[in-house]
This record gives sequence, C-alpha cells and structure tokens, in this order.
Amino acid sequence: MDSSRKLKSTVMRFFNVGEGRARYKTIRKRIVEGANIHGIHVLQLMAAMIIACIGLNLDSTEAIIGAMLICPLMGSVLAISYAVATADREFLKEAVLGLAVQVIVCLATSALYFVLSPISRATASLETNTNATIWDVMIAFVGGFAGALGTSRKQEPSTLIAGVAVATALMPPLCASGYGIATRDIAVGISGFYEFLINVVFIAFGAYCVLMMLRLPVHADLDYDGIVSVEEMKTARERSRAMSRGFIVGALLLALPCVFFTAQVIRKAVAENGNVFEVADIYDTELTTMELGIVCTDVTDYRIGRLHSYDKKQGALVESVIATVCSKNELSEAQKRQIERLIRLHVEGLDEVSFEVDASSSGDS
Repeated sequence: MDSSRKLKSTVMRFFNVGEGRARYKTIRKRIVEGANIHGIHVLQLMAAMIIACIGLNLDSTEAIIGAMLICPLMGSVLAISYAVATADREFLKEAVLGLAVQVIVCLATSALYFVLSPISRATASLETNTNATIWDVMIAFVGGFAGALGTSRKQEPSTLIAGVAVATALMPPLCASGYGIATRDIAVGISGFYEFLINVVFIAFGAYCVLMMLRLPVHADLDYDGIVSVEEMKTARERSRAMSRGFIVGALLLALPCVFFTAQVIRKAVAENGNVFEVADIYDTELTTMELGIVCTDVTDYRIGRLHSYDKKQGALVESVIATVCSKNELSEAQKRQIERLIRLHVEGLDEVSFEVDASSSGDS
C-alpha cells in the first residue's frame, strides 16, 4: 500500500499543472495584454501576413516559419479560452471581436498580395494548408495545452509561446484562404478558412483544459459594483457550465468534417502507395530456378512474392501470392502451363503466375 501511494503521489507530482503557477491576477494580466489590439499590433500582423504569403507563394519554409513567429494572433486565441474558462462574457465578446478584426486584416492583406503577385500558381505549401485533418486537430489541441501551461507559469512564457505559434500554424491557412479570394477559387478559400478555424478552436480548447485544471475563479461580479452577492455567484456558476458545454459541443461538431477529410487522405495515400511487391521468404520451397531450368532451358529466374494492392471495391489493401518466372525468350502457352502446374504443386495458396522476358539475356543472345 505504501509503495502504491508513493507511486501515485510521484505521478500526481509530475502531472500537477498547478505547480509553479503564477498568481491568477498575473495570468489575467498577461492574457489581457496579449489580446489588446493597437496600431503597432496591426502593422506587425500585416508584416507577418506578407512574409507568410511570400513563403507560401515560393514554397519557402524559412519565410513561413518566420511569419508564424511574428504573428500576434495567439494572444486573442488564448483570450477566448480564458474568457470561457472564467465565464466572462464581456471579455469573450472583446476577444472574439479582436480576433475577427485581425482575421479581416489578414485576409485583405493576403488577397491583395496574391492579386498583385506575378506568380499565381497553387504551390504545394498552399495546398497543404487547405486540407484539415485529425492530425491538425491534435496539433492544435496539444499546442494550445502547451501554450496555456507556459502562460500560467511564474516565469515569462515568450519562448514557449513562440514554439506553439510555429507548431499550430495560424497564418498559413489564412494565407491560403486569401489566395482563394484573390483567384476566386471558392473551394480553396473555404478550405483554408476551415483549417484556420480548426486551429483556433482547438488551440483555445487545449488552453481551456489547462485553465480549468488550474481552477481559475469565475467572473462573478456581474454588475461590476465590486461586490459579489450569493445570487451573482450562483448565476456565474450556471453561466460557466453553459459556456463550457457550448464550447465543447461546438468544438466537437466543428471537427466532424475532419474525420471525412482524414479518411479521404488515407484512402488516397493507400491507393497511391498500395501496389507494393516484396519477396516472400515464407514461401521458400524445394523448387528452384535450376530445377525450372531443367524443365525449360529458357528460364533464367524464379521468385515468389507478396503483392499488396488497393482494391477500390473493398476499400482496403489486398494481399496476393504471386510467382514470377523470367526467361530468355517468350515462352509458348504449353511451356507456361507446364511451369505453372509445377509451381502450384510446390506452393500452397498461390494466386497467380506471371511470366517476364529477361531483356538483358535476350539482348546477349
């Protein structure tokens, strides 16, 4: 019992998000300051968007990463999670409005860039940021979780927040959406904006989980008179539960299309890379190339392997056992039948026998 209690306390200590926590007032101050929008903030946002557009336009990873480091959008996203965690409706409205203003600035900047850019093709980087999948959801959630951990610590979280900004990639999907607007490609515009929404909501969701674990006090002074009555506290708690439920349900509903997109990506990958032939040692038999060469002197090589191919009807990979026989010259149908009967006698579960002409051997002859 003592050892189990020690193990439990050790595990709890490792996963105790409250250890090293900053004061609640400090956390709020950091988040409020991060969500403030002013002239320099907007100029910084436009500069980051132009750099991101150039990076996506030219497939420059360095430029894209630099833009994400400059991007100040993370402050508004963390503010949304804080407002939901503390049931502060007024602050939530301010955070959402601030994010909306920044998004409009970003879309206008990116659309203008792509209208003026002489390179109008859709690069690989642009296409990558228009396909939201479950992996994007996971990255955003974990990134938001890490971002809230950093923001809530006693030490300044600037380094960690910069890493979160790069990992969660808020700017590139907005650039892709701006590209869709500039080229009047509705599908690209909507897809890019959907991926941006996925990142925003699940960064906020991950941060919300940390803030709830820290037991932040709910905003209970509803009439802002400096006094919290019993009725106000009761209303604040009910509001907190309602906002939390709405946030969680909304996030899950938003992620549903990702499941469909992820399935499409997996099917496409399997279809493109599914036809793989590999030598199957488990099908070694007593029959050798030399023995086949006695039956037919033109035989130069003989091997057994597994072919993994994608069956569109079944929607899955199918494994086949195939024998391949190489010969100097094209074999007659009678020779093929004789060789196939011999191979099937030695190999159980054989699906197919294929015949190939060894070009190098025929050329030598």
